[in-house]
Amino acid sequence: MGKNLTKRSEDYSKWYNELVVKADLAENSGVRGCMVIKPYGFAIWEKMQAALDKMFKETGHENAYFPLFIPKSYLSKEASHVEGFAKECAVVTHYRLKNAEDGSGIIVDPDAKLEEELIVRPTSETIIWDTYRRWIQSYRDLPLLINQWANVVRWEMRTRLFLRTAEFLWQEGHTAHATEAEAIEEAEKMMRVYAEFAEEHMAMPVIQGVKTESERFAGAIETYCIEALMQDGKALQAGTSHFLGQNFAKAFDVKFANKEGKQEYVWATSWGVSTRLVGALIMSHSDDNGLVLPPKLAPIQVVIVPIYKGMEQLDAISEKVAPLVKELRAKGISVKFDNRDTHKPGFKFNEYELKGVPVRLAIGKRDLENGTYEVARRDTLTKEIVPMDDVVAKIEFLLEDIQKNIYQKAHSFREDNITEVDTYEEFKKVLEEKGGFISAHWDGTNETEEKIKEETKATIRCIPLGTENKEGKCMVTGKLSSKRVLFAKAY
Repeated sequence: MGKNLTKRSEDYSKWYNELVVKADLAENSGVRGCMVIKPYGFAIWEKMQAALDKMFKETGHENAYFPLFIPKSYLSKEASHVEGFAKECAVVTHYRLKNAEDGSGIIVDPDAKLEEELIVRPTSETIIWDTYRRWIQSYRDLPLLINQWANVVRWEMRTRLFLRTAEFLWQEGHTAHATEAEAIEEAEKMMRVYAEFAEEHMAMPVIQGVKTESERFAGAIETYCIEALMQDGKALQAGTSHFLGQNFAKAFDVKFANKEGKQEYVWATSWGVSTRLVGALIMSHSDDNGLVLPPKLAPIQVVIVPIYKGMEQLDAISEKVAPLVKELRAKGISVKFDNRDTHKPGFKFNEYELKGVPVRLAIGKRDLENGTYEVARRDTLTKEIVPMDDVVAKIEFLLEDIQKNIYQKAHSFREDNITEVDTYEEFKKVLEEKGGFISAHWDGTNETEEKIKEETKATIRCIPLGTENKEGKCMVTGKLSSKRVLFAKAY
């Protein structure tokens, strides 16, 4: 299996697109801007989903499902929300097709026009808050902690597999609280949950922060985010959590009786991550040979490739491998014994390297005689001979070590690519020549932020949380600034 991948250093974008297709993760569909997620790509998403779902439930959230279609009037109830999504909405206007009278094919039946157009959900705040009005009457009904796994549609014109598609899969949490403090605590907590998932499962270091006013979610009072740095020096927003205040409660008249019997509007949050995380995973770790997957999210953690001549040798190898496969599976390790006789070992080695399988075992006639396996690790591409009696312990060690190693590599890369600058000239030079995150003072105004964006294509990725406030002067205007913010070009 020849990989023939474009090198990252030659054309990073082309390398990414080729890798997604050649590693069998996804492909473009017959619907413009939409993708088919293939089994191997979907298996990665399923592992992400399972880990996140467990974390959500451990923090008290329950899953529900809400309609795909949203009446147009719902969207217009929260002005900033509809303004934020208006240009991306897909609209259903009719409910029936019919055969054209001239026999030219199927047409939309003009007599089947909907009384009110339906929007294919770009996000579910409006339909959910209309529902919550019926669910919430008293302080006893709060907090309401709901998550939904669903698909959404945002009519993107320039698309890229996983990173930006017209339809994508995601989860969206929507919670209601009795107090402002509780809602803010929830929004911050979910940002931390996302950060923990990114670092512990994806082995992807992230910076936690808040968005500027112009970058906030439409209808939010505060947007919390996690930002990651990809290998080409561009940032990627990996997850967001929003404090919505009482905006949606007021728009949809969601009130509750407090302990004193007084009516109050509830306080809200929403938060979400999507299949964009699969793109982030690819770009954080993979190399010119293919995917490099963290063991915690790899669909296949260990592959065993037999090297044999004739069925007699294969039978002997299979007999030796069977107990190992059973033992690994009993330990919760996903393992595949690839005994296909339609492909040569070299093809299989290439295939699993391309697909990022963390650990590969090879066993041939000589290994049977010597009681050994050849063990290869995907992250460093190194191999060693391991006695059969030690191989399970070796695999367990490698799965942990690879997870740590690829995190550390990504973390070192990120730290090496955060640059502090004090002048606008220096900012533009670093952005052009080095890229990465640029830490600089900003005067806090929309005007300056917009000027930088227009002139350099860089945006403020976040105002980092947990960093020391050091006063300085805005690199553009020279006005006082209370702390540095992070800029970057982004996906």
